Amino acid sequence: MLKIRLKRLGAKKNPTYRVIVINSTTKREGRPIQELGHYNPKTKVMKLDLTSAQEWVKKGAQPTETVAYLMKNCNADGTLNYKKKETVKLSKKAQAKAAAEAEAKAAAEAEAKAAAEAEATTEA
Repeated sequence: MLKIRLKRLGAKKNPTYRVIVINSTTKREGRPIQELGHYNPKTKVMKLDLTSAQEWVKKGAQPTETVAYLMKNCNADGTLNYKKKETVKLSKKAQAKAAAEAEAKAAAEAEAKAAAEAEATTEA
């Protein structure tokens, strides 16, 4: 069975990967059938021959979970379509303060709504 998987290269704690087509029983750093591209997870730089990868999938090669994710999030030119998360991590103190502000705002809105309803009923 053929697999499309990552082959690890690079130094200790500085990995880079090649996307390869290889027999599933071969070891990770074994000789590949074809190299489809490369991926650096630290810098999020990727270059992938997407058409060849899709042809191999049509022939029956099974991509690993990571390679399937990379293929799905790949642009037409083979680069990674990486979107940085916009959420900001807050400390527990800052989270508590934000929650208190949200509660106060919600209470003020509820109070204003109740006052508006009371005015509407007294006018009618």
